[in-house]
Amino acid sequence: MEGLARYRRGSKRLLLQDFHNLELPGRRQDSVILEHYRLLGLLFKRCTLLLPTKERLKYIHKIFAEVSCFKFNGCAAPMQCLGLSCYGMFLQTLTAGWDELECHRVYNFLCEMTNLSRKMQTIVFSKPGSARKLELRTRLFCRNVLLDHWTHRSDSVFWLTRILKPWPMVNQARLLYIIFGPISPEDGQVIWQKMVEEPTDESSLRGLADAIRLLYDTGTKEWTADDVISLVDELSVVPREWLLENNARLLILSGNNICFTFMASKAVNGRAAELARLIVFLALVCEKELYCMDWAVKMMLKVCKVFSTSVERSNFLQNVANAFACVIMEMLQSVMSGDRDEEERNFLNLFHLVHAQANFHKEVLYLTMNSLST
Repeated sequence: MEGLARYRRGSKRLLLQDFHNLELPGRRQDSVILEHYRLLGLLFKRCTLLLPTKERLKYIHKIFAEVSCFKFNGCAAPMQCLGLSCYGMFLQTLTAGWDELECHRVYNFLCEMTNLSRKMQTIVFSKPGSARKLELRTRLFCRNVLLDHWTHRSDSVFWLTRILKPWPMVNQARLLYIIFGPISPEDGQVIWQKMVEEPTDESSLRGLADAIRLLYDTGTKEWTADDVISLVDELSVVPREWLLENNARLLILSGNNICFTFMASKAVNGRAAELARLIVFLALVCEKELYCMDWAVKMMLKVCKVFSTSVERSNFLQNVANAFACVIMEMLQSVMSGDRDEEERNFLNLFHLVHAQANFHKEVLYLTMNSLST
């Protein structure tokens, strides 16, 4: 293997570089070259078995450094390049089964070779969008090299933890948005105002929700439930406070446990009015996406039990009723004051909210009737 790597022809056979070849139909070229690097990772794993971890990494880096598309800033067209994905597939195969200490060394080695920590520092302390190219490069490196190829969730959460944990919570939220948040399909750059300016769709939030659920559900000692809920709270103000509808949609996509824990935290901290408005937007998302409205009602009743006294529970339910009325009036004012295009969007939103309120209260009446009959 060392002999092959030493000579130009051998190196080309060893390190296929058709990272931009789009001649094969569909995704066939992707799978062919990724499979090559998976097998190459297996070959390196066996051939370097007796070397210390640090020596293995230095040897691999020496060979891979010849290929520009394996470098952090090496490719001129990173959105159309499979180089980092191949590097990630190779790395995943090589390190599969290694203990945590060895994987820590791998991450530290990669940070040292790419200056990743300094690059992350730049993007988390800069104004959102002021370093767009660096945001994109960081996202692609983290996703394609460190995160996307693992089959076991415990491996994925290990590498995501290495990326996030060195930073304070506010910076963790910023990094999470850069790595998993919505991007432009044209140039891959992060869309920072997506959650702030208008209601978004499931596809824009799916990556963030999956990452949050990964941290919450894996049961690693490095992430408590409080840590994850605090991260969600910080995320909802990146780069500024999100529309509540987008916040509600993220909670729904993140799953029942996270949604309830997040809302229960607000109840415990006496934020009943804020919580009531969130209930309204959970109902709105359920109405828009044709989710079962009884889920929103049952979630409200479950949260209601978190309040310690009957007076607090009654006040909370009154807040929910008031919140429906207030949000409807706010949307009505938006319809009356907006321009024509905005007026149509706001009217459609108001239409959905009125139906959401009706269906929400219908489910409340059904539950009341069923409880009386039993």
